[in-house]
Amino acid sequence: MNNAAKLRALLKRPGAIKAVGAHDALSARLIERAGFDAIWASGFAISASLKCIPDASFITSSEQLEVERNIAEAVSIPIIADCDTGYGNALNVMRTVNDRERAGVAAICIEDNVYPKRCSFYAGVRRELIPIEEHCGKIKAAKAAQIYPEFVVIARTEALIAGWGQEEALKRAEAYAEAGADAVLIHSKSKKFDELKAVYKAWSGRVPLVVVPTIFDQTTAAEMEEAGAKIIIYANQPVRAAIRAMRDTLDIIKKDTRPGAANDRIVTLPEVYDIVGVPRMEEDEKQFLPVGGEKITAIIAAAGFEKQLLPLIEDKPKCLLDIKGKTILERAVGALNECNIKDIALIRGYKKEAIALPNIRYYDNDRYEDTGELYSLFCAENELKGRTLILYGDIIFDTAILEKLLKSPADIALVVDVAWLDQEQRGAQPTHLNPDLVSLAEPPGKSYLSRFVIPEGEHRIVRIGQQLPREQAHGEFIGMAMFSEKGTQAFRECYKAAQASQASAGFHESRSLSKASFTDLIQEMINRGHTVQAVPIFKGWMEVDSFEEYQKAWAKIRQ
Repeated sequence: MNNAAKLRALLKRPGAIKAVGAHDALSARLIERAGFDAIWASGFAISASLKCIPDASFITSSEQLEVERNIAEAVSIPIIADCDTGYGNALNVMRTVNDRERAGVAAICIEDNVYPKRCSFYAGVRRELIPIEEHCGKIKAAKAAQIYPEFVVIARTEALIAGWGQEEALKRAEAYAEAGADAVLIHSKSKKFDELKAVYKAWSGRVPLVVVPTIFDQTTAAEMEEAGAKIIIYANQPVRAAIRAMRDTLDIIKKDTRPGAANDRIVTLPEVYDIVGVPRMEEDEKQFLPVGGEKITAIIAAAGFEKQLLPLIEDKPKCLLDIKGKTILERAVGALNECNIKDIALIRGYKKEAIALPNIRYYDNDRYEDTGELYSLFCAENELKGRTLILYGDIIFDTAILEKLLKSPADIALVVDVAWLDQEQRGAQPTHLNPDLVSLAEPPGKSYLSRFVIPEGEHRIVRIGQQLPREQAHGEFIGMAMFSEKGTQAFRECYKAAQASQASAGFHESRSLSKASFTDLIQEMINRGHTVQAVPIFKGWMEVDSFEEYQKAWAKIRQ
């Protein structure tokens, strides 16, 4: 059902239609939420809000139309466009109708003022009306031009405003109805409804009547409906309310200087978010955006100190070790930026003053010597919200690994290198001294090819840690993990629960929670029923945790 058909349906419904004047899409949505039947796209209000100029034909048809189009996109109730005199003669009216139909407007209202019009209520303004025959020609042109048969044309007469009397107003209204108008608006600036009530009593009833009670503002809807009004338009109250509210709020802030001084007069930001559709946008993002397309915060854990790397790290942390012209940290940040992750936080500890890359938020773990990875991560607890990437600060990796992780739909996903199993089976020297081993619910295939070409699908982790029996391990966690908003929340909640119950006791493979590793908390989450998925890879990364590994990195990395 198009918007014009919606208005036609309302016209057939018992009772009066109540429309309210909107000056933009926001005010229109508030009108709809308040439960009114229709929108009046008010020329008076749009002139004031869009250009801060009088309602005197200064706003062009195109300018008014753009606001009406915005309103149509923001609401689902019908819109009646205040089109003044139709922006010209009968031919201009035809264009006006077609433009409004395409914009989703349900009806137009055109008045018999001369062009340029003046607001009906401006004092001291000379009133002139076009001949009846000319306005009838505009109405006929409007009806001939419309594409949708349901489109509504409202003819408005200013005879009472001009002081030409009730008889002239009735004469014009009847002529406009005869010319094909679907409804008639007889305007009045009398402070009482009595004048219009007398006109309504003499009305033939040929088409419905429209009333705008701006001046006789103490008349109830029930009184107007009983007198014969079918459409009641509250034409400009929202814009007038907005002016007063903004003026009062600005006065308070000017005097007090604290923005919070006006809190009792303004809505909260979440209320604004709700009105403009932020919750819907968030749902659409989750449903339709490619995984990884949304904003991601990367947290790099780089607080640790390893004696075995001395004297290489005598004056700097290991993340600043240079490998062929680039530090480990610069390589990590470059890979993140290449994947459009620019929101980066880093946890410093040992030689923290040496780390000063731009465009990174820094958090310090000054207890790095007697705490573990988990403690370090929660030094940046403020960053643990929304979609979050956690990255160890001593790994070098192919960007393709990060890209693969970003495509994972899992709430909690860890990158696991299944090439570890081949090295273990060959009895080769382990790549890393104390690997974080991973056991999967469904072990990877036994052949080299089945691990090199890893099938898509779920790869649920059931155990993780350095003390996992090697015969039960299927791969190695490389120090890169991704959490959805839901996963990040679960990660935080699990840590808080562990703090409450495990503050001084051992925590999985660690002596205490303060010395716990990242994988200790992951195992705790698995034990609590959270699903943790592996993103399997086959090589493509290195850890620099010893002098030997540093030498190997220099030998293997090309640039």
